Amino acid sequence: MPFSSHKDTKARSYVASCLPVINPCDRLQKWIIGRGNWPTTTKVLQRNAQSDKTEWEICMGQLCVGDPRPGLGAIFWPERSPPSPLPWRRSHQCPKALGGMFRNVTAIHLHLAGVFQRKKAGTSLARCLHQTFAMAKRLPARRLDGIDHNPWVEFGKMASEYDVVNLGQGFPDFPPPDFAVQAFQNALSSDFMLNQYTKAFGYPPLTKILASFFGKLLEQEIDPLKNVLVTVGAYGALFTAFQALVDEGDEVIIIEPFFDCYEPMTLMAGGRPVFVTLKPSPTQDGELDSASNWQLDPAELASKFTSRTKALILNTPNNPVGKVFSKAELELVASLCQQHDVICISDEVYQWLVYDGHQHVSVASLPGMWERTVTIGSAGKSFSATGWKVGWALGPDSLMKHLRTVHQNTVYHCPTQGQAAVAQSFQHEQLHFGQPSSYFVQLPQAMWRYRDHMVRSLQSVGLRPVVPQGSYFLIADISDFKSKMPDLPGDVDEPYDRRFVKWMIRNKGLAAIPVSVFYSRPHQKHFDHYVRFCFVKDESTLQAMDEKLRKWKDELRP
Repeated sequence: MPFSSHKDTKARSYVASCLPVINPCDRLQKWIIGRGNWPTTTKVLQRNAQSDKTEWEICMGQLCVGDPRPGLGAIFWPERSPPSPLPWRRSHQCPKALGGMFRNVTAIHLHLAGVFQRKKAGTSLARCLHQTFAMAKRLPARRLDGIDHNPWVEFGKMASEYDVVNLGQGFPDFPPPDFAVQAFQNALSSDFMLNQYTKAFGYPPLTKILASFFGKLLEQEIDPLKNVLVTVGAYGALFTAFQALVDEGDEVIIIEPFFDCYEPMTLMAGGRPVFVTLKPSPTQDGELDSASNWQLDPAELASKFTSRTKALILNTPNNPVGKVFSKAELELVASLCQQHDVICISDEVYQWLVYDGHQHVSVASLPGMWERTVTIGSAGKSFSATGWKVGWALGPDSLMKHLRTVHQNTVYHCPTQGQAAVAQSFQHEQLHFGQPSSYFVQLPQAMWRYRDHMVRSLQSVGLRPVVPQGSYFLIADISDFKSKMPDLPGDVDEPYDRRFVKWMIRNKGLAAIPVSVFYSRPHQKHFDHYVRFCFVKDESTLQAMDEKLRKWKDELRP
């Protein structure tokens, strides 16, 4: 091709404009290549459209690949950037240009400039252009539309840029129990075969102990081969369940506020989220709110079930509110699921972290629910080792076989040594279960104290905590700040709690998570006066929080 005769296209050269120059009826593509100052002399290069299977067009700023119509564009690469505005001329109307003459020109300009800068000696320009034009195809899958933003990335990044006490993301900053650490060390050193693959659906000692341990709690005979799947964290179990069980057009009922991955996972599976909201009951003046006051409206919940409903996602204890669903509430959910033949995906990662004498009840333990429930758990939350990323799903083979199909065609296998450590840790807990020496007894007792510590501290600056019944988290009402400081900086449509968290990070040295991210978009504006704090932290972190709050309190004094 004649393109290769232009060997002196320098790294600073740019594609600056697209210029329709030929009659649409002409069967030749004309590529006009200019160099030097703008405008400059041009050389017309002709290429028979029938001599090559690949045809390129730049059409008013839009790249077109494989279009059989005659060439309608031109490429300029002057050594200096063109003046503004660009000297566009039009001799013939390009059908693709209607309604957007200048659209994407800048993007093409900069993108092709990078290609020319990276062009290796001896590589034809035609080849560079061919590779570049191929990228005009849509890259992201449509199932990713609208789900690219992640609050953990946004607020985690911001917290790292300031000197803050990070009470946002939910992870302990204290070590796992000694027996769990020792179990991991044993897995690293005791058997060299633990460095190799294990069974795809779970390390056999782990699936066996999970079946035994949870079989007693759920009052089920659990088969470790058919009813247990080990996953890359509970997050992996959730993704696998949605991919396996939710089909195009299926409706999934999500109780909000909800852990933020439920909605995008529903959408990626092709489903349609249907939201039902926990509503807080009013409290007396001066009385602390409690997560127990956040209730489902039975009539509203029932109205969300239709012939298209495939699944309901349940999270108890709930993140972010910390609500532990009562047995009566779970019986309502169970009744509706059975009445409408709906699957329940039950996220129970915080099941050991319940306070004030409350009891966690697994919905799968209720009559008629084992057959239609996938129960999801987490070793990270159970043993304060979130980085191990070992989770599991439990359920009947009629459901689990579909999760296994997704698992074997995605991650296929989870790290063996982490599974071995979790297996040994559960064996320890099974021996001590229900006794004072059990970690599942000791951990909630300690976190209960930390929760109460944080509740008292936050109140000192005018934040109003909602006392959780369980989980890692509490939310605090910031309504007083919203009324006193309504105009915090931020985008026009940005919910108040997001602006407040950014203000608190910059000015008070405390990081939290805005609660509106746990709501569907239409409901965010109704719940933008809460922020979420994680209290499952080391005592030194809580003391650092206290110091920040003391300074804040001093600033509030007249």
